[in-house]
Amino acid sequence: MKNTILYSLLLAAVCLFSTCSLLQSAGEKEREIGLRPGNIAPNIDLNDPDGFNRQLTDLRGKMVLIDFWASWCGPCRFQNPLIVRAYNQYKDASFKNGDGFEVFSVSLDEDRNRWVRAIEDDGLIWPNHVSDLDGMNSYVVLLYELPSIPASFLIDGDGVILKRNFDASQLDRLLAKYKR
Repeated sequence: MKNTILYSLLLAAVCLFSTCSLLQSAGEKEREIGLRPGNIAPNIDLNDPDGFNRQLTDLRGKMVLIDFWASWCGPCRFQNPLIVRAYNQYKDASFKNGDGFEVFSVSLDEDRNRWVRAIEDDGLIWPNHVSDLDGMNSYVVLLYELPSIPASFLIDGDGVILKRNFDASQLDRLLAKYKR
């Protein structure tokens, strides 16, 4: 009789623990690193024009536009004024999941001087410019599966991809949608 009671209590404890674990895992949807909306954006770890390391994950807590571009890319350069305007308008804004807006510009240039000159000529005033100067052979081309540029990803303060591959003319509307 005593063994039956102990066995029943043990069985009840195991069932209760299993149920709690199932409820917890159902409530906590684990996000995976990937390229689809809802995924965590893969980290990008490159140097800025001065040789200092910058990582995408350093911008957690902010809404971030990841902008893949190059000085030789006409459509990229055409979009730059729209990105500058959005940056100036939203850099201090509060979003549903992020405070402030940053641009993480990933250049697919091979020539440092042309890259830096394009940053200056286009008035790209944000601090997050990175490149490995490997052009379209850069590891980020494979990491982000980029068939061409310009390419863009909008991520929230947790690094979750909200939208990918949109035109810069849509950026203002997207940021307004997520603004608090």
